[in-house]
Amino acid sequence: MKRIFFFLLAYCSCVAAQTGDSSTLRVDTSFTVYSAAAKVQKKFPSAKLVLPDLPRGVVADENVVFDSSGSRALTLDVYYPESRSDSLYPGVILIHGGGWSSGDKSMEVPMAQQLAAHGYVAATVEYRLAPEAGFPAAVYDLKSAVRWMRANSVKYHLDTTKIAAYGCSSGGELAAFLGATGNVGKFEGSGSFLDRSSRVQAVVDVDGLLDFMNPNSTKYDTNSASPSAADNWFGGSFRTIPEKWKEASPIEYVDGGTPPMIFINSSLPHYHAGQDETILRLRNWGVYFEVHTIPDTPHPFWLFHPWFDQTLQYTVTFLDKLFK
Repeated sequence: MKRIFFFLLAYCSCVAAQTGDSSTLRVDTSFTVYSAAAKVQKKFPSAKLVLPDLPRGVVADENVVFDSSGSRALTLDVYYPESRSDSLYPGVILIHGGGWSSGDKSMEVPMAQQLAAHGYVAATVEYRLAPEAGFPAAVYDLKSAVRWMRANSVKYHLDTTKIAAYGCSSGGELAAFLGATGNVGKFEGSGSFLDRSSRVQAVVDVDGLLDFMNPNSTKYDTNSASPSAADNWFGGSFRTIPEKWKEASPIEYVDGGTPPMIFINSSLPHYHAGQDETILRLRNWGVYFEVHTIPDTPHPFWLFHPWFDQTLQYTVTFLDKLFK
């Protein structure tokens, strides 16, 4: 119980630290580890929230500023192997979920710590959410984080040719977007280290959609009095600005240059809108992919035991196959 209390305290402190002046920056706290646990444990009482626990041999650099080009600084937490051998480590940026409007980078700390224990330089990344800035600001921020990792590769013994994007829910959509738009210059933004590449060489999409135009996405855009998460991120409904919904869909950019992808799914298919069509395109382009569905799972399964370990194993096996 003490560990849960201190984790939640640290989470709240992290949110406060990232929001800066609360009088000028609105914060959506609708999705937190606490709210997720309260919902999940009603149906799955044996589910246990995964807590941060720095493994032996892993070093942490936390709240490191990676971009200060905008109105406020953005930070990330880096976890990496302590060993300083001559070999270089692959990298992973981890993108939290929360409907593009809520959530926090601390949610992905347990996964980042475990990836570091498996020989990866893993960074959980802060990015601007819908209350602060709509699409594509989050994309700019995440691509800036990838460039930052390459610019700091010497410090972390990072192999700059092997960086993956890992994301959950809305973070999964963003991870897929990063992977599919590696050659699309308009999404680079004006952040830090523009002389470095923002390309990623693999994508781990955990329960994240791929096509906002898919009926499984647009069916939630029916009540103007209660805008969907996508409405809030795009600043308008599918009916009013369909071009924005299309522009933000990862499937629109999938081609032969798209990196290998793994889809780790819950048992709730509406979170996978556009996945079948994306897989068809990947297959046609000869791009390697994997699909794993964990049965009888809630949407935020990756935050809880017993599903966390399965998510980790699928991720490590996939990345090891590509990078090691």
